[in-house]
Amino acid sequence: MARGGGDGSMKARQDRPGGRQEEMAVHRDNYPEGLAAELIGRAHEMIPVLAQRAGQAEAQARIPADTVADMQAAGFFKVLQPRRYGGHELDPQTFFEIQMALAKGCMSTAWVYGVVGVHNWQLALFDGRAQQDVWGTDASTLIASTYMPVGKVVPVDGGFRFSGHWKFSSGSELCDWIFLGGLVPPQQPGAAPEYRTFLLPRGDYTIVRNWDVLGLRATGSHDIVVDDVFVPAYRTHSAIDGAIGTSPGLSLNKAALYQLPFAQIFVRAVCTACIGALEGGLDDFVAYADGRVSANSGGRTAEDGGAQLACANAAAGIDEMRTILRRNFDELMATAQRGEQLDTARRLHFRYQSSQVAERCAQLASSLLRYAGGNGIYVTNPLVRRFLDLHAARAHYANNLDRFGQNLGGVMMGRTNTDFFI
Repeated sequence: MARGGGDGSMKARQDRPGGRQEEMAVHRDNYPEGLAAELIGRAHEMIPVLAQRAGQAEAQARIPADTVADMQAAGFFKVLQPRRYGGHELDPQTFFEIQMALAKGCMSTAWVYGVVGVHNWQLALFDGRAQQDVWGTDASTLIASTYMPVGKVVPVDGGFRFSGHWKFSSGSELCDWIFLGGLVPPQQPGAAPEYRTFLLPRGDYTIVRNWDVLGLRATGSHDIVVDDVFVPAYRTHSAIDGAIGTSPGLSLNKAALYQLPFAQIFVRAVCTACIGALEGGLDDFVAYADGRVSANSGGRTAEDGGAQLACANAAAGIDEMRTILRRNFDELMATAQRGEQLDTARRLHFRYQSSQVAERCAQLASSLLRYAGGNGIYVTNPLVRRFLDLHAARAHYANNLDRFGQNLGGVMMGRTNTDFFI
């Protein structure tokens, strides 16, 4: 069965509403200069290559070096990077379109691209000295992360002593720097601690290679250990500055892109790959169903009413989730271009919509797999990898739809907001 690049799969993608031809037309209209469309086109060209490498990536629990080199050569990591370091400073819509395209071939690759690629946006918010430390000699240097606020922080002259053990650092073996979360103790008794992101070079942390999971295996999301290192204050970034638009890097990087709330970009970086993976899975299933005959009924899967409904629901869901993503970022960018901040209620609404994506994609993929029959459960069926990857994505904290839905509903009914990563 073809995975993402077979004739049946390609035809399904082009004929289905919202498929590649329509996507590219939309983006050529949005970006008449053609750069965004060119980058998105390169991502689509990589789909069959990524599908071929997916098994190797999964076995090694990391993205192949050739894939990283291909993405670097294609300019994908430059999409959100400041122009002063050779970046493109494009609308996040381009970033997410590339991510969805990559996910059609390999969701793990798209996940790593989303998580690592978004760091080029966040570094633009740091003090200019931190940007120079990372990109001063090589602007293609990549940054990993794990934002769990578990770092032990001790303020000292000029910065902080920093220690801790973090989990889930996707793509960590591919990167030379890392963002780590920590809470700075309050200066006044009874005050709340301050969440900061700490930037460390590769020599200051250890990667504990222990990623052995059911899905997203190729993301290589290993543990990170730091043992009492010094982090200068300029290599930290306050979450408060990121939320209210007072980050020190804004004096250097003045594009409206960097006025966006970091949380709104990050939560999409850990769910948007799900849309592309589901779309690739739908292509796989359509190609598979066209030739499959049930051993029990003797009928073709393509003639099964349940299979037809599963396809229709997946196609409609993909279109709806893509449309909401575009609408939300159109609104976010328009607000930033006016020099304004989106209000809390709207941010909470967008946050909840983002958290729904992984769950919805996983359920739609489950419906497709149900109609693949007994032969469909073999691990050689590419839909199985997508199924497992999508269910693994549900475990990310940002994709906890119950928590964020309850918070949104509570605020709508006059309760106090409990989520400040918005």
